[in-house]
Amino acid sequence: MLRRLYDWTMGLAGHRHALAALAVVSFVESSVFPIPPDVLLIPMVLAAPTRAWRIALVCTAASVAGGLAGYGIGLFLFEAVGRPLVEFYGAADAFERFQATYNEWGAWIVGGAGLTPFPYKVITILSGVMELDVTVFTVASAASRGLRFFAEAALLWHFGQPIRAFVEGNLGLLATVFFVLLVGGFALARFVL
Repeated sequence: MLRRLYDWTMGLAGHRHALAALAVVSFVESSVFPIPPDVLLIPMVLAAPTRAWRIALVCTAASVAGGLAGYGIGLFLFEAVGRPLVEFYGAADAFERFQATYNEWGAWIVGGAGLTPFPYKVITILSGVMELDVTVFTVASAASRGLRFFAEAALLWHFGQPIRAFVEGNLGLLATVFFVLLVGGFALARFVL
């Protein structure tokens, strides 16, 4: 079954609408979807290494745009629902202190989440809730997501065939590592937040 899924993904990676699919996945992953766009970016670059930079650019741009959508979710839904609850429970002062700390370290928090398996969507929404400066948020998002996706593309472009052979020879192990990182990222988000 894992092999069929891999073959299907590789087939999708070579499809003429693959960039559009990657853009959609990158966008929704940054605000609501749990699966990172790397699952499409990696096979797309392996299937078409001459398009590596375009693939990384589309992935980065869509991810940042999706991050801004997540920011909007946090900003507008918190004002409508969250703030009245914080005030009802008398936690406005504690919230203000947390917001000040978050805003002081916000660029580093966004940058760290953009580079790691930590669920980026949690940080995009939280940045909106905390009213992190949108310029700081956008620059940190573009820098971290761009670094991540362009680094992946560069490695795959340069070492493509050996990496593809390694991936195909170790699908089970890599799928396990992927899910452990995914679940671990959400567990860390729950623990940290």
